[in-house]
Amino acid sequence: MKIGIPREVKVKENRVACTPGGARMLVQSGHEVLVETEAGVGSGFLDEQYQQAGARIVPTAADAWSADMVIKVKEPIAKEYDLLRPGLVLFTYLHLAADKPLTEKLVASRVSSVAYETVQVGRRLPLLEPMSEIAGRMSSIVGAHYLSKAQGGKGVLLGGVPGVSPGKTLVLGGGTAGINAGRVAAGIGSDVTILEVDLEKMRFLDITMHSSAHTLYSNEQNLLEALPSVDLLIGAVLLPGAKAPKLISRKMMEVMKPGTVFVDIAIDQGGCAETSHATTHEDPVYFEEDILHYCVANMPGAYARTSTQALTNATSLYAAKIADLGLEEALRQVPELKPGLNTHNGHITCQAVAEAHQLPYQAYA
Repeated sequence: MKIGIPREVKVKENRVACTPGGARMLVQSGHEVLVETEAGVGSGFLDEQYQQAGARIVPTAADAWSADMVIKVKEPIAKEYDLLRPGLVLFTYLHLAADKPLTEKLVASRVSSVAYETVQVGRRLPLLEPMSEIAGRMSSIVGAHYLSKAQGGKGVLLGGVPGVSPGKTLVLGGGTAGINAGRVAAGIGSDVTILEVDLEKMRFLDITMHSSAHTLYSNEQNLLEALPSVDLLIGAVLLPGAKAPKLISRKMMEVMKPGTVFVDIAIDQGGCAETSHATTHEDPVYFEEDILHYCVANMPGAYARTSTQALTNATSLYAAKIADLGLEEALRQVPELKPGLNTHNGHITCQAVAEAHQLPYQAYA
């Protein structure tokens, strides 16, 4: 199979979909790998390294997109829509529940799109987990940074100092992103509470985090009682493939103290607050109701090398299966890939995406 790896074009997106090591694995399996020139530079991987791995460097995005399967990091943006075509297999993060124009374009162009974030093994999302780990850890780091008065925050040091109480961090959701956010915030010295609805997950958090974080059942009453004293609020809720639930209303923001920092990790899926809208690494924050919002839709792109390596570790085996077997056979032999199929032959094949946009759904047979 001919596999294309284009350069990412989203604002400040420095990741690349495949390391030279991942490219080498595909080449050794007999596939032709086309890497757009300088696709890996933002992650510290040079064209020469891909060539040494057996890949071919191509001069334009159109050359990379001419492949049978295109492997990306982020969803295609408007300037890439003309590169979509019937029969193409697209393997990338898509987050279609928050992007109706792209959903309609993928359907119209008859692309077979497999979304990393909906590939599922039991209750796990193995291709989303590495980026959730990075975004979770990063959320506490950037939250601590923006709490600085110089950045518009309260002027609270999350870890406190002897004789001064630490800042309070509230994490919405105890999944992969939430637990990583909580661990880093607790490591800084913050007083951490994680809201969760799954009792088994709360028991797991209680055992693994010991006394470094508290758990609290996630309901509106507990949330309302916690918000007035919070310094850093982290939204880490996830419904696989679907829009994030709006847990924070504008009125809830009014009970929070001015200068509180809100990091919405769920922004890729539309955000978990009524006041959330996507931002970029170029212009990452804004104020609503005197609350500093950080809503960057590609947070791990800030740590591009680590993110690229972690992503390739997770995705390369699945990419190889699709390349070795072809998409149809891979969907039959690798059952976790089937929920990853979001569009196919002009139809939406992910029910959560169809419901998010009130569009027709057709299950993949």
